[in-house]
Amino acid sequence: MQPIALAVLMDDISSINRKKDSSFAMMLEAQSRDWEIYTFDSVDMFHLKGQVFANVRKTFVTDSESDWYSCEEQELLSLSIVDVIFMRKDPPFDMDYIYATYLLEQAEISGTMVVNKPSSLRDANEKLFALNFSDYIPKTLVSSNIEQLIAFINDNEEAVVKPLDGMGGKDIYKLKVGDENINEVLLRITNQGQRYIMAQEFLPEIKQGDKRILLINGVPIDYALARLPAKGSFKGNLAAGAKGAGQPLTERDRYLCKKIAPMLIEKELIFVGLDVIGDYITEINVTSPTCIRELDKQFDLNISAQLLDVIEEKLALR
Repeated sequence: MQPIALAVLMDDISSINRKKDSSFAMMLEAQSRDWEIYTFDSVDMFHLKGQVFANVRKTFVTDSESDWYSCEEQELLSLSIVDVIFMRKDPPFDMDYIYATYLLEQAEISGTMVVNKPSSLRDANEKLFALNFSDYIPKTLVSSNIEQLIAFINDNEEAVVKPLDGMGGKDIYKLKVGDENINEVLLRITNQGQRYIMAQEFLPEIKQGDKRILLINGVPIDYALARLPAKGSFKGNLAAGAKGAGQPLTERDRYLCKKIAPMLIEKELIFVGLDVIGDYITEINVTSPTCIRELDKQFDLNISAQLLDVIEEKLALR
């Protein structure tokens, strides 16, 4: 029986933090199952004569402090001959990202499984996708109009504003009535009123953490990583200095997961990170959700094994 061939579209493996990188965790599990692993970046992919190719490197990983990866010489590979592609490119969700999903969609048409589904990555902007579940999100405004945004802040007394294509807490601000920099911040992040942003009511429950809940094919992992803001900050982003504390899912968490699961399954969004503050969904992350390593370590889990089990089942049905 031929080993499963996996191609991972990701940032340069030499640049990742192996202790925190979920793509690395997935590759460790894939290698333990004798899958063949190839890595490449979006600029390595191209379409020619009806096929999608990539300049890839066969990649080997080991969970050690040093020499934790090695790559063979670059080779040209038709993505139609691999079994599955993981799209694990970090945001920003810009036009180059979108173009990459179109090429991946052509590979998908040729018979290759892509996780997550390329067309659904385009449909499910991480900030805007949550609007499909309006009963379960905070009071929210999406607008580029400065006057509307200021009125929203005045109505809610305090609000968080953020761009629609960012990650890691970049350009996220908490603004409250009376702040002198409201106009300056809004003009900058809306590009002088020309770019949509999201404003949401500030949820004081952020003190208890911004919970990341991982779902595999609509089913949540039993534990969430509550990202607790650093002292003096409101940002529940690990990249912005927050600390991760694992905790079991609450009944409310499970209820929210149950509400979004049917759409995740319909759109073939197999691996998703749901962000919850208090009782509300704030984001639904579909591009390259993380926190596998932290939850695995704290609760002696193997989340990647659960993911790869689902993928192997789906491949067997093809």
